[in-house]
Amino acid sequence: MGTRMSRYQLCRIVATVLVLVPAVTGFAKAQTAAEPSYRAPRTPDGQPDISGIWTNDTLTPLERPAELGDKAFYTAEEAAAVERRGTGERDRDNAPGRQQTAAGGSLDRGYNFFWFDPRDHIVPTLRTSMVADPADGRIPTRPEAEERAAWLVANRSDSYLNMSPYSRCITRGVPGSMLPNSYNTGNHILQVPGYVIIVYEMVREPRIIPLDGRPHVDPRIRQWMGDARGRWEGETLVVETTHFTEKAWITPNQNAGRVHGVPVSPALKVVERFTRVAEDALDWQVRVEDPEVYTAPWTLDLPLKRDMSYTLYEYACHEGNRAVSNILGNARHAELGQAP
Repeated sequence: MGTRMSRYQLCRIVATVLVLVPAVTGFAKAQTAAEPSYRAPRTPDGQPDISGIWTNDTLTPLERPAELGDKAFYTAEEAAAVERRGTGERDRDNAPGRQQTAAGGSLDRGYNFFWFDPRDHIVPTLRTSMVADPADGRIPTRPEAEERAAWLVANRSDSYLNMSPYSRCITRGVPGSMLPNSYNTGNHILQVPGYVIIVYEMVREPRIIPLDGRPHVDPRIRQWMGDARGRWEGETLVVETTHFTEKAWITPNQNAGRVHGVPVSPALKVVERFTRVAEDALDWQVRVEDPEVYTAPWTLDLPLKRDMSYTLYEYACHEGNRAVSNILGNARHAELGQAP
């Protein structure tokens, strides 16, 4: 694109300017990623075109850090400071040799940042968390769900059944598959008449979403990714997914913090909204309902950036990968007091 400013960059500048205006309301801030007069191009069959490669890398965490309290948006200066700290941490962690811990010890990193996607910016809306509702930016998990998640993480080397489906190379689930991790942040959306297909780079998992109004499958059929049905509401693709298996986790990403390991119940319902709001920006909003796991529904909002120069690489991972057997084998050796 040379030096030409993309619409996505322009959206971010607009967001920064609006945040500096004290009278701007939270609702107005939430809209700053969109171009007000923008209308997506059309596919040959007349649907809004949301196809392409959309990346999700960001410094914005899933949940709002507790120290930010009720602060839903950063100011421009605060956002710049967060990004400077992110760059500083990346440069420090990418330095050769062993890294110093806060306690004065050292550790070896499994990867340096050659392998990671940049993650050098917060979302263009300047939100302090991906979670937009409830207002505190925190997922309203039930205490028993948090206890179950903590138990699974603490006992993950006892059995492969305690490990995340991501560690076992099965799936990252819904909505976890589109939440950013440290690398493989590409998501390829394809559109053909009657269907939308999403190929997630991480775990290389395809998701086929029919748009023809067919009913959901038999309720007795439960799937890792659930059973998705889509429809167009104006400029927005609405995808409703149900019929999840209770074996899944809501997001197995390690950077999900305390939500890592939170289980899924058969009552889970996920409603996603995909709206192309600029040439290079796709607004992805997700409403999660599961009364057996959460005290109330919750919503996340993550703008995605279109990058057709991005290459989706093969994610060569399978359920029989050696990491699982090595983790379990070493744990059994440790229990016997033997060296692995």
